[in-house]
Amino acid sequence: MKLENERLCVEIADMGAEVTRIYDKKNGTDVLWEADPVYWKRHSPVLFPNVGKTYKNTILINGVQYPTSQHGFARDNEFRSIRASEDSASFLFASNEETKEVYPFEFELIITYRLEKNSLTVKWEVRNPSDETIYFTIGGHPAFRFAGKDEVKADYLLKFPGKEELQYVLIDPAEAAVDPKKVHELKLDGECYQVSEELFEHDALIFDGGQIGEVWLYHKDGTPYVGMKCEGFPNFGIWSVKDAPFVCLEPWMGRADNIGFDRDISEKPGINAVDPGECFEKEYTVIVA
Repeated sequence: MKLENERLCVEIADMGAEVTRIYDKKNGTDVLWEADPVYWKRHSPVLFPNVGKTYKNTILINGVQYPTSQHGFARDNEFRSIRASEDSASFLFASNEETKEVYPFEFELIITYRLEKNSLTVKWEVRNPSDETIYFTIGGHPAFRFAGKDEVKADYLLKFPGKEELQYVLIDPAEAAVDPKKVHELKLDGECYQVSEELFEHDALIFDGGQIGEVWLYHKDGTPYVGMKCEGFPNFGIWSVKDAPFVCLEPWMGRADNIGFDRDISEKPGINAVDPGECFEKEYTVIVA
């Protein structure tokens, strides 16, 4: 599927309803990571029904323990196109017998992409067609490639408009879960922080508490490259791979489990709940400078 206007060309795959290309016609550059498996084989997966990992890769639902995979199963399933135009497209993935083996809830996940001038808005809808409340987390994971062929992380800044400092937590490598007791500070210089390889030595930086409603990648000379607006998202991740020429900006509604979490999914901090017949909606926007 292709969306196009005078400024941007966006390509979307049926697999995972994943955006696979954002091409900036004005500057002649691909903004989205090309999924080179040397570093990371994905472009912009949708994370559902769990963001990150659950504790010990299992989740308790109504007294039954189910196995889980990192970032859920939506990214590895075919979606069906249900609406399309030159500047908008919607995709549907619904629960089935296979998904119920690891996630017993009935759901309809609709992802809509809307192109307008130099921006792409991503909207998620999670509908509950059943007679019981469903629980989930959901997130975005777009990777933005560096504009220049030989550019490295040190050629970029992260800009957080209106912020002087931020707090983040990390994933404990031994537990493969978040340690919420160890909080780190990200002190900014003029709303900015220098990107570096060292920044990601301990995996993703996880920002809780709705701290990030807007974030940008800037060139080191102070000019904007690509940004994201995501008001009302309680969690946000920033991640990259060693030596990889990209940075992921990840708006999340919920996140990976804390160390030791073994209670029912309904008791998970930050969980989203949708009552029977109701619909959850959330959206964020990518802006190409």
